[in-house]
Amino acid sequence: MLEIIEHDGAIRELRMARPPVNALNPALIREIRQQILAAPQQGVRALILSGAPGLFSAGLDVPALLALDTAGLEAAFDDFFGIFAALAHCPVPVVAAITGHSPAGGAVMSIFCDYRVMAEGDFRIGLNEVQVGLVAPDCVQIGLRRLVGPYRAERLLVSGSMIPAAQAHQYGMVDELAAVEGVVPAALRWLQALDKLPRAAMLATRAIARADIRAVYANGQVPDLTDFVTQWFAESTQASLQALVARLKK
Repeated sequence: MLEIIEHDGAIRELRMARPPVNALNPALIREIRQQILAAPQQGVRALILSGAPGLFSAGLDVPALLALDTAGLEAAFDDFFGIFAALAHCPVPVVAAITGHSPAGGAVMSIFCDYRVMAEGDFRIGLNEVQVGLVAPDCVQIGLRRLVGPYRAERLLVSGSMIPAAQAHQYGMVDELAAVEGVVPAALRWLQALDKLPRAAMLATRAIARADIRAVYANGQVPDLTDFVTQWFAESTQASLQALVARLKK
């Protein structure tokens, strides 16, 4: 489900490969978290997180998660939020190569990376959790606020907007646009340029600059998810999620 591609310069690409839409089921979520944690220990100098041409990730695999009991859901969400913790504390740079549409979970992963290259054209990105009755917790919202500012983040989060790539670039939600086939090469170029800098100084400066998101995931730990899990099982949320599944089946 996760294709590992080694590039020159000890740059590793983690390419989500779960057709048809790279939906994040518990197994893929855990694999992404484990690979991010393991890579720096294996001599990797930088990471790229990518998806399929035209679609980065459709976000959480809602049908798979709806089938879980409380314990199973808690474990899945521990791994899911653990991805953000792993990205926040990753000691090497990570670029999100957003190869297409990126709603919800895909967007959240990208905002915790160092840099975002998105496919230009008719592709959309956004944290649309509110549209299915979920509340993006503060440990997620902080990632968007630090990119686009508090007020812009408020407007996007409260409305659950899915915005076009060009608008995301204008807002600062993504850093660069490229043709679909050029997204990963652009990510590589950015990382290769970064690697030419004095590494100790670059990494130390990076650590200071990212202290705010590391603090949210203190010591790499996931915040208490009790409220999020309770919210998932709320009657209104379950109705919204079931309606989403019905639309997807159509």
